[in-house]
Amino acid sequence: MRRVARLLVALGIVAVAVFASAFVLVLVVSQQDERRPVDAIIVLGAAQYNGRPSPVLRARLSHALRLYDDRLAPRIIVTGGVGRGDTASEARVGQRWLLAHHVPDSAVIVQPQGRSTQASMTAAGEWLAARGLGTVLLVSDPFHMARLRFEARRTRLTAYLSPTETSPISDNPVLELEYLAAETLKVPVAWVRSWPLFSPRNP
Repeated sequence: MRRVARLLVALGIVAVAVFASAFVLVLVVSQQDERRPVDAIIVLGAAQYNGRPSPVLRARLSHALRLYDDRLAPRIIVTGGVGRGDTASEARVGQRWLLAHHVPDSAVIVQPQGRSTQASMTAAGEWLAARGLGTVLLVSDPFHMARLRFEARRTRLTAYLSPTETSPISDNPVLELEYLAAETLKVPVAWVRSWPLFSPRNP
């Protein structure tokens, strides 16, 4: 029983250490903006309401639009599938918003297959790889950035981070802390998936 107790204590210490390390990583990476010229800007999807982007999605699209207007990329890839009970995909709603803000149709790439970060990044990565492209700016909320870095590594993209500056989540400290904690639990899984063994293009 003593051995079992010691083992449980040791496992508890390891779990706390991993959580603390992951939380610090999520927090530190959330503050980084690495904007620079790339092949494409990838906007991670968020909720939409009857064809209209939610405030969170609108903040991400607005940020991507500013990067595009600064000529940091010739194209914007919008991602996100159809949510439960919806009729339009997040990607398609994002496309319509960008077109309404004078981005040419030829510059907006719609990837509506994914209903998760993993699926969205896989779809975007495959589209870029098929065209010999590989450098991207990832646009999402600050809390999301650390996990996106690992997802980009998994999909063999050379990725730079550019988090939104106007998300309503960031304006609510309690809500932001909840998202940071949730990401802290997801980041270790994304890190493991980023190993070459689990790469979608690993032979």
